[in-house]
Amino acid sequence: MPLATSPGRTVPRRALSGRSLPRRTALLAPLVLGALGAGALTGCDDGAASSAAAGGPSDGEGTTRFPLEIANCDAQLRFESAPERLVLLETAPVTLLDGLGVLDRVVAKAGVFPAAYYQADHFGDLAERVAAIDVLSDDINGAGHLQINQEVVIAQSPDLVLGLPDGVTREGLAAAGAQVLVQNVYCGGAGAATWDDLYDEVRLYGRILDRQDAAEQFVTALGKRLDAVREGASSRERMSAAVLYPTVGGGPLYTYGAASMATPQLDAVGLDNAFASSTERVFEVSSEALIDADPEHLIVLYQGEGDGSDVLAELERSAGIGDLDAVREGRVRAQLFNFTEPASALVVDGAEQLSRWLSEIHA
Repeated sequence: MPLATSPGRTVPRRALSGRSLPRRTALLAPLVLGALGAGALTGCDDGAASSAAAGGPSDGEGTTRFPLEIANCDAQLRFESAPERLVLLETAPVTLLDGLGVLDRVVAKAGVFPAAYYQADHFGDLAERVAAIDVLSDDINGAGHLQINQEVVIAQSPDLVLGLPDGVTREGLAAAGAQVLVQNVYCGGAGAATWDDLYDEVRLYGRILDRQDAAEQFVTALGKRLDAVREGASSRERMSAAVLYPTVGGGPLYTYGAASMATPQLDAVGLDNAFASSTERVFEVSSEALIDADPEHLIVLYQGEGDGSDVLAELERSAGIGDLDAVREGRVRAQLFNFTEPASALVVDGAEQLSRWLSEIHA
């Protein structure tokens, strides 16, 4: 299955057939899991001071009142002050943290962080700054799982860990003084995805890290970029698309439904998700079902280094898929996983890239 730079679980919990799939947690993987609304945040106002008075980090704004309690998946998190030592066990939050101006609080990372995620002009030297962060492990097994020992994470003395791969537990980290924040889309029970999922994620991080003003500015900037994408799409005829994740080395093929960020992303660039009728986030799809849907475009997600051409070649060798009009007429694009999933700032970059691609092939 896909590698995941993501939190907790990183593969679909349920396939189209309804069978359960194993928990994944590493550096590549389409994930399934639901959303945590902004209403899950509660500040404790029993005379608590702002982060500055509570000894928060020097780059805090003093806009968050601590202690702060947050419901995250099945856990209740409590922050006495804004976290100062972060460990990244997934890639998706990188540009969000950078947008809030707190990437320098990350003391270590684990997984694979392709520089291609950070090549847009607005990232500046982000690729170099990410590369300079200490690596705890970049060991990914054949199934796409991050291999890391919990004690290695604890040795960094983090107060906030982003991501929850196999072998790392909330309980073990809590005993060492670290809270674990799982991407809210992985908590289960999500409805249809919207861009508000991204904005809520930005505001969640802004509140925890005492950067709420920066979070609002970031949300505004992301919204303006999306407006430009929608404006560019307004002159194009609406067509259909499917977003796929092929299992590396053969095996199940996955696609994304209404609960995935793939659906609002496609909508923004003027495409309709051929599988948006499914309430699933990500699920197994047969070659026959894909051929029956006959989407006019295919966006194929992949992980790791390279341009994804090997993944495209393998997919096109699958029974019947090479005969789809989208394949025969060159309307297939490989895209790094986090440019579509989960709800992070990279999804806006992915929408901009898709918009440029569509303008080129439909010129």
